[in-house]
Amino acid sequence: MSAEEQQANTSLLERIQRPEVSKETAKKISLVEEQFARAEVEQLRQSTLLLRPLFEKRSQVIAEPDVRDTFWTRVMLNAPAEIEEFITMIDATILASTLKNLTVERFEIDEKGQGEPRSFRLTFEFRTGDENPYFENEKLVKTFYWRKQVITTPKGHKRTWDGLVSEPVRINWKKGQDPTKGLLDAACDLAEAEKKGGDRKKLPEFTKVIEKKDEIEAAENQEIDDDEDELPEDGPGGMSFFSFFGYRGSDVTAEQSATATKEDNERFEKLLKGEPVEGEDEDDDDEDDIEDEFDDIEIFPGGDELAIAIAEDLWPNALKYYVTDQAIEEVDFDDSELDFSGDEEDENDRPRKKTKV
Repeated sequence: MSAEEQQANTSLLERIQRPEVSKETAKKISLVEEQFARAEVEQLRQSTLLLRPLFEKRSQVIAEPDVRDTFWTRVMLNAPAEIEEFITMIDATILASTLKNLTVERFEIDEKGQGEPRSFRLTFEFRTGDENPYFENEKLVKTFYWRKQVITTPKGHKRTWDGLVSEPVRINWKKGQDPTKGLLDAACDLAEAEKKGGDRKKLPEFTKVIEKKDEIEAAENQEIDDDEDELPEDGPGGMSFFSFFGYRGSDVTAEQSATATKEDNERFEKLLKGEPVEGEDEDDDDEDDIEDEFDDIEIFPGGDELAIAIAEDLWPNALKYYVTDQAIEEVDFDDSELDFSGDEEDENDRPRKKTKV
């Protein structure tokens, strides 16, 4: 191959890997992408209304005596990888013995199909009393609101954030049974303290959350160092699935979101008409980003991804996961003797996580 041919091939490869697109074309691509995204939201809005009676019919079917006691337990234990990765072996044991029911409700969609379809509510129902040696709650209700925020950077540029926000949900653990090791309680305490006013970072509850996170991260790192040849048994970052109930995402209010949504819709309408939009020609500047202090207090960073996986995969496809063949290895111990203190224990005394076949 000649030097000219090599140069031509190299140039083609570079153009494929790093395409040179004019600003005008980039704007058109961005606009079409946004149109697709908005169409997907509308599709979700319409499908929510269409599927409601089917979910009600499914609820009646799985309420049959030969199904109801094991349906959601089996579904959770057959969960897809996007959910399974957040469930530790201890979590699996708790869920397998206590979970009775799960519902997902897109509560902001009215009977006419109007409203925000990306907001939803997860309701977990559990056995109580002697049938649940872990916690007192009969229900854990985790509500997620889809919110939007337009932020002005120090240099005057505008940045738009949107995503799920939620309030921490406290779990009333029985003595010695908290797999979150106090982290969920710390997150709930901070959220309650914030409602009383004051600078978040000056609250003692803020410091407690940071300390708890550091403590759990250090313990996870130590466990990995001690068992270099073993895969970590905990979820990402050493988190328990039940820490998910402490997810917050942001503290954008409904009023702030409504204002930002109105502003964003006006911007979109201008783009459709080909009119100039303030800040449209601004280049991205990483140094102009605003630091998000929620990174410090978020105890379950993947909470939005897990919530969406439950709402958009596990919930609509529950029948499929129920009939999936699943082998659960024998748990060679008494689950009432589970120790959540974080102390070291013999490998043979630990429950083995489920294995799909």
